[in-house]
Order: sequence, then structure tokens, then C-alpha cells
Amino acid sequence: MDLGTGNVDPGIYPNGDVPVMEAGTNKVRRPTPADPAPETTPEDQIPSILVRKLPPDLGTDAIAVLEGATFMYSNTAGDVPRGSIGGLVHEDTRFLDRWQLSINREPLLPLRSSSVEAYSAAFFLANAELPGLRANTIGVRRQRFVGDGLHERVELRCFANRPVRFELRLAVGADFADIFEIKETVRDRSQEISREHEPGSMRFLYRNRSFMATTTVEVSPAATRVEGDDLVWELCLEPDTEWRCELNVPLTFGPSDVRPEHRHFHEVFDHPENDPASRWRAAAPVLHSESDLLDAVFERSVQDLVALRIHKRLGDQDLDLPAAGLPWFLSIFGRDTLITAYQSVCFGPRLSRGALLMLALQQGQRVDDFRDEEPGKILHEIRNGELTQLGTMPYSPYYGTSDATQLWLILLSEYWRWTRDDGLVRELRDNAYAALRWIDRYGDRDGDGYVEYQTRSARGLGNHCWRDSWDGVQFSDGTIPPLPIATCEIQGYSYDAKLRMAELADGPLADPALAQRLRSQAQQLRERFNRDFWIERRGGYYAIGLDGDKRQIDTMTSNMGQLLWSGIVPPERAGIVVGHLMSPDMFSDWGIRTTSKGDPAYNPIGYHMGTVWPHDNSLIAYGMARYGYRQEANRILVAMTEAASHSENRLPEAFSGYERSFGRVPVPYPTACNPQAWASGAPLLFLRTVLGLEVHDGRIEVDADVPREFGRVQVVGTNAFGKRWDIEANGRKSYIRLSAE
Repeated sequence: MDLGTGNVDPGIYPNGDVPVMEAGTNKVRRPTPADPAPETTPEDQIPSILVRKLPPDLGTDAIAVLEGATFMYSNTAGDVPRGSIGGLVHEDTRFLDRWQLSINREPLLPLRSSSVEAYSAAFFLANAELPGLRANTIGVRRQRFVGDGLHERVELRCFANRPVRFELRLAVGADFADIFEIKETVRDRSQEISREHEPGSMRFLYRNRSFMATTTVEVSPAATRVEGDDLVWELCLEPDTEWRCELNVPLTFGPSDVRPEHRHFHEVFDHPENDPASRWRAAAPVLHSESDLLDAVFERSVQDLVALRIHKRLGDQDLDLPAAGLPWFLSIFGRDTLITAYQSVCFGPRLSRGALLMLALQQGQRVDDFRDEEPGKILHEIRNGELTQLGTMPYSPYYGTSDATQLWLILLSEYWRWTRDDGLVRELRDNAYAALRWIDRYGDRDGDGYVEYQTRSARGLGNHCWRDSWDGVQFSDGTIPPLPIATCEIQGYSYDAKLRMAELADGPLADPALAQRLRSQAQQLRERFNRDFWIERRGGYYAIGLDGDKRQIDTMTSNMGQLLWSGIVPPERAGIVVGHLMSPDMFSDWGIRTTSKGDPAYNPIGYHMGTVWPHDNSLIAYGMARYGYRQEANRILVAMTEAASHSENRLPEAFSGYERSFGRVPVPYPTACNPQAWASGAPLLFLRTVLGLEVHDGRIEVDADVPREFGRVQVVGTNAFGKRWDIEANGRKSYIRLSAE
């Protein structure tokens, strides 16, 4: 998921070109004018230019409201100017690209604006100095929220000492841009958009072959008149009087979607405890500690995960699972969704269950080169916009990931350990067996025992690991390795997945022969991996991967830290790995960098080549604690918690790899998702790591090592085996009991 400056998509070069395989080789190069263009539909041709940063034209204090697959970005006045990157986006289509309120055609002046909840915001404004109307004569409050649609209330108050006449105008526009176009350049659809406007409603209709979209704006009270795409009210307000208008933009939902519960303004802004999101949050555990910061970071993480949840219906079941992140990734992703569910499973299994079932439903069934689909493979991402529906882009769904299949198996195991839900494991037996077959048959492309990746799609990603930007995997000198590539952490995932599936085969699957075979395969993989991926130089470390010529890709990266999470590292090497990760070259004092400063390829603002990723650090810290390095794990989570204090108690997708002494505050990565699901899930896994919270054979256990910065920690109402538990810890002392609730 590359949002790096200059990258159109994770598998695309900075100028927007798709990587090309050299004829007769396994090497990737940039395309030339002589190369044939990828097959596309001409009218849907995707422009190849630099990605636009977010939000350049809305200001650094732009405000977003979001829920599930719907969001709206605006400036601090609540406006979306035409041509900006903002607007109302739902299911990968922009339904409003203009939404500007003015008095006598002059924009309003922001006084104070902020989000109220993730799905709601309030904007307090006033009029500018105008002929015949002094500044600050009219006070304006805009209240906005999203859910089953966009809902906005505009309230005016007159502070003049005499009646004032003025024109209130709302300029509206709908360009129906695809999410991929919003990041780049939007194709002009104006000639294909029809309008049906009247003072009480406006309607924009667009159709391109089988793709159809409609934007309806419902207005109460009706406008005085409609001018083009503008609603105009001619108003006369007496001193100390008020005027109110409500605007609704309903959205449509697919047959598998659970339509969000309709909200009312008084519920959202006056009685938020009655809101569906608030009720969902109330069922989650509560943290009380002697650190106000830790409590605030945990609470913000839970709130963001609630906001990012997607509702789906499978048969008679209503499911929730996390979308990946705002703004570009409010959709189902394989890797991101699975890791987020894993991070949060010990505090509630609902997201994990939803992720397992929905991803199993979309599991690969056939070989489809355009979508990189293979039987048994778990998807990378799903999109619903025009470019996908018309076949220009392969996201219906796209399967270009070589780790989501193993992560799905890992989550299935972890969900079972925390719930003992034998029924779901048996229900997903065929999916689990298909995933195992994919690892051995399609994942291992050449029979060497490792899972490698190489796209077959003209629109496919260059890298199918979590470092999925075009330059996310490279030699230490900056050279891009030839495909196929087997990255180290993917082998760790495969090792862990097979051991976990052996446990399930001994248990609810009742397949002892499979259990024996999987344990044997895992042991062979462990031995082979530690021979082929270990580099003796620099004190010894793990290569990030093997390239298409089976050469060790020698960049020192944080990926080797995830090997500790998987357990594939022998105990005698664990201390060496931890030493590298906590060295000044890799630990920035805010977190572990993706790439060591000792490598020429290091770049503190390179998307995967030197930045610090909270999700990555959460897995690494958990792995360190697994091997007994609790003090080092605590250094990471304390640093990460302090980093969150500089961004409204929220961890972003990534931040720059500059050391703490460089700026005293974390330097933001310019286009990071915020919120982003697996970054929001990181504090939950950090807390689990601090508590040493585990389950074994149907028992919940605590082995705490709480850093002094946090003092006493109490978690009320965590979930295991269908019961709720209270946990308290202080330093190395801890206890657990059934919740009184």
C-alpha cells in the first residue's frame, strides 16, 4: 500500500509506469516507449503521473469523517473546493467533489473546527467583511456525520442590531471519480453526467456501460432557487434569530453489506452514548493505568478500529472486519485486515471471525493471471470503483500477495486459541486445506521449499510482501533484485502457519496424519531457512530475501524482527537479531526502522527503506518478549506510546526514520494513512506484550513485565473462551479473575 511521494501504486515506477520483465530473463526494468502498453479500455486509460499528496489543497489541518467504506475530506471551513483531493467517497467512488458554502459568494471564515467522533465533525464559522454586511455578523455552525449517507446541518445566527439580507449559497459537484483517479488525475466525465435539479433536491446521474452511480442531495427547507449546480437561499434574518437547513446525501449499499443504522443529529451530537459506534465500543475492554498517555492511546486505537470496521452479511450472519485505512484503503485487504484482527483478538474476537469468514468466501479458485489469482490463495485487496468493475484494474479482487494465505491460517489458529470455537474451524476446514496446498504448490514456484512471488499481471504489484512499494525490497547498494523473490518474513509466516495448523489437526480437525506431516515440514523449513538466509557478515543477520538467482538480498531490515514473532529463529541467534534491531542504526528512539542506517539504500523518508512502522514494531516487540527480551520490547512500546502523544494519541501508518535527537518529535511521513488499521491495532498488541497475556490449552495466563512509565495497569472486560476477564499488573506482579460484569 504505497502512498510514497511519486509512487502511483506499489508495483509502479515513480513516473507511473508498470514494471516490465526483460525478455528471456527474470529481471524487472522500467518500460521504454518501445514496450507495448498494458491492455486497458481506452476511455478508462489511467493517467501515468505523480501521485498527489494528501491533502495538499485542503491544508494540513484538513478534517475527515469516516465510517467503514465511506469518508468525506474537507478543509477547516467544511468546504470541498472543485479540483481538490477531497470529497465524499463511498466504495471507491467519489460522489461529491464540490461542497462549498458561502455568503454573498464569499467563503466563510473558520473559527474552530474539529472531529467530534471519527464519523462526525463540527465547524464554527463566520462571514467575512462584505459590502453591507460587517464581518462576524452571521455566526455559522456546520454539523456533519457519515453512516448510511452524508448528513449535514447548517445553522445561522444573526448578531446584527437590525435585519440583514444576504444570499447563502451551496455549490455542489459530483465527478464520480474512481479512487485510483483521485490519487492522480481525474478523467473528465462531465459530458456523461446528467442532472435533475429542483430547489428541494439535486440529482447527478452517471453511466458508463455497466457502471452506474447517482448522487442525490436532499434539502430541507428547499432553496429559493437553483443556479446551475448551486443551491441558493435568499435570507432575511432579524436580530438574535436563527435559521437552520439540513442536507442529506443517501448512499447505496451492496447485497452483502449491512446497511449502517440510521442516525439522527441529536443522537450524534447530544447523546453520543446511544450511537451504534458508541454501543460497539462499550462492548470492548477498558484500560485503566497510572499513565494517562497509555490510557489515551489505547482508547484512541479502539475508537479508530470501531470507525474502520466494515459491516458485511454472510447468509444469516452479520460480520465486522477492519478496513485498512483512510483515505485510500477503506476496503477489505488481506494482509492488513488479518494482522489487525490478530493484534486485537485477545481483546475481542469479533473482527477476527469476520475477517476469517469474509476472506474465506473470496479465496482463490482458479488461475487468473490478470488478478494474480491461484487456487487456495487469500486475496490482497478488493475494490468496487468504475475502473475495477469495467475490468481496467484487477481488484475484483486482486490476489497479488504471498503472505495473506499464511496469515489467514495464523489468524484461524489464534482465533481458536482464544475462543475454542471448534465449529468455525471445522466449517473452514476446506479453506484451510486449500491454503496449505497453495503454500506448497503455487507459493513455492520452483520446489525449493520457499514461498516466492512474481506477478503475472500487467497491472500487478512488483512486490507481494508487506514492503510492497516498487523499491521496498532491494540490495544494500540500492539495486533492485530480479524476480521471483522469497522474503524472509514470508518463510517465517509459513513456518508458524504449519505448526499452528498441526495443532488444529491434532484438535478440532482430528487429522493426526496431517499434524505429523506439517510438523515435519516446518522443522525442515526451519533448518533450511537458517542455513540459506543467514549472513555471517556484520556480526550475523538474516537477509531480507533470496532473489531469482538464489542470491541473498543483503539489506539489513526490520523484517528479521518479524522472524522472532514467527519463532523460526534459533535461541542462540535471537540475541544477535535483537542486538541489531536495538542498535542506533536501526532503533531511532521512536521505534525500529524498516532499514538500517548502515545500508546505502537507507532513506528516513523512503516508504519502506527507513521509515518506522507501528505495526511492524508491534510484531517485533511481541517476538522479542517471546524469546525473553522483555526489557527491549518495553523500550519499543514506551517509545511508540510517546510517539503517539505527538499525533493526538494516534499512531499513523508510518513516520520518518529520523532519530529522536534530530527533531525531538517524530517527523511525519508525508502521505501516511491516518487512521490506519494495523497502526491502530499496534497499541493493543503492545499491551498484550506488556501483560504477557496468552492462552494455553484453554487457560488464560498472564506473565506481566510492566515498565515503570506505565505504573499499575488494569484491563477490565477482556475476552477469552466466551467469558470476560479482569487483569491487573504492576511491574512483574499480576493477577487475573473473571469479570464481575
